[in-house]
Amino acid sequence: MRVAVLKEDNCQPKKCNDECHAFCPPVRNGQECIILDDKTGKPHISESLCIGCGICVNKCPHDALIIEQLPSELETDMIHRYSMNGFRLFRLPTPSKESVVGILGPNGMGKSTAINALSGRIIPNLGDWMDKDADWDGVIESLPRGELRDFFVAVKAEKIRVALKPQNVDRLPKRVQGTVRDLLTKVDERNMFQEMTEKLGIDHLLERTIQQLSGGELQRMAICATLLRDVDVYFFDEPSSYLDIHERMRIVGIIQELSETKRVIVIEHDLAVLDVLCDLVHIVYGKKGAFGIFTPARSTRQAINTYLDGFLPEQNVRIRDKPIKFLNHSDRVAELGSQVVSWGGLGKKLGDFTLSTGEGAVHRSEVVGVVGPNGTGKSTMIKVLAGEHDYDEGWVTSSASISYKPQH
Repeated sequence: MRVAVLKEDNCQPKKCNDECHAFCPPVRNGQECIILDDKTGKPHISESLCIGCGICVNKCPHDALIIEQLPSELETDMIHRYSMNGFRLFRLPTPSKESVVGILGPNGMGKSTAINALSGRIIPNLGDWMDKDADWDGVIESLPRGELRDFFVAVKAEKIRVALKPQNVDRLPKRVQGTVRDLLTKVDERNMFQEMTEKLGIDHLLERTIQQLSGGELQRMAICATLLRDVDVYFFDEPSSYLDIHERMRIVGIIQELSETKRVIVIEHDLAVLDVLCDLVHIVYGKKGAFGIFTPARSTRQAINTYLDGFLPEQNVRIRDKPIKFLNHSDRVAELGSQVVSWGGLGKKLGDFTLSTGEGAVHRSEVVGVVGPNGTGKSTMIKVLAGEHDYDEGWVTSSASISYKPQH
């Protein structure tokens, strides 16, 4: 099975000489393997006529084409396809009862498409992108008997309600206005407002506006808003981002408690959180922006080890050129080079918060970690050292310019 994908945003017909069409061997032999659209000038690639030579991929000056060879058995597992040469998704994760189901894999592999299908927001077209009349009966008939098929029967009957904790919580201040209390009371369908805000440690933030929250506070507020919904399936997209280890373990406990009565799916990149949180894990792999393939669920430990190894033995597929290995950190001396920046007795007051530090220094060729709970002044200290903030007391000496990457 051959997959040909056009990156619509990359393709710029007005800034090229149609190299994909001009150099295509089948086109040169009189076959209509690549046809240029009369209106847009963009190519339409026939996957059945494509010989997989890769010449069009290499000749395209804008890196707009992807040609991949996939196992033929996947042809019957296609769930959704957006266009002739658009992204396609193979297989789906299964929301299991009384379990936390994890999804492990890179971004751009179709996790959002899978969530939209499972929530009923889109009806999967099973690869027939021209079928504008796709219905749930065809989807259900295409699936083998089992939990996923039963789930879609309930979706068809509109008996499934879902709640999604979005991935990019840093965008919430631009989309949502008002205080934390306003937002949470509006979505509270379980009458658990007080209990959940206390559990998540945000009860002291209720009168703050969304724009005043830090990254970790936005994350906990978004998780709280999701938990307050009374639905059948809960999706949590990267729930550990911005959170320190204490808060991550608190979230793990809350989500596991929720899974005792509800279906829960978690998308997470932190392997440690995934390991302790999930009962089952689906690996998703493929080509970013081209196709995504979900593997059957497996135990969490087996899924993580398989993902790190980069090889799926059941499918005989290598999903990565080489395995990910964790190297033992060698001992390093305290001072590896000349001193870059030093400080002592720093004091900085921001509203009700006051930062106080001892003495310290950073040297060339040295990596220094700063650990601690959110809200204790780590970012404030870094901003002072980088010159983003003035300090009220103490001293800082620096022999180099400093670049600062903000938290969000």
